[in-house]
Amino acid sequence: MNRPTRLSAFAPFVAAAFLVSPAALAWAPAAVAVPAATCSISGVLDNGKVHLSGGGFTPGPAFLSSPTAAGGQFNIGEDGGFQMLNVENAKYSVSQGNQHTECSGFVG
Repeated sequence: MNRPTRLSAFAPFVAAAFLVSPAALAWAPAAVAVPAATCSISGVLDNGKVHLSGGGFTPGPAFLSSPTAAGGQFNIGEDGGFQMLNVENAKYSVSQGNQHTECSGFVG
């Protein structure tokens, strides 16, 4: 076989690779999803207060709210987590923009 014959023999395979590649990319799994934010309350301490912690949040400002305890604005760390020590034993939620995360672990 001479050189032009060899190239023409492989041309259909090269063309097929270009046609299949976009389809393969379309079927590839989506990018890894951002983990859902979580928030939890530890057990009740001897003083009746609890520790509140969370992770998976976007770093920056957030708002802590509770129907029965004080809340307010606070900052989520660069790692997406936070800890609040010795807070009132209450049901809490953390809000960032339109996302609201209920804290688990409250026992009344």
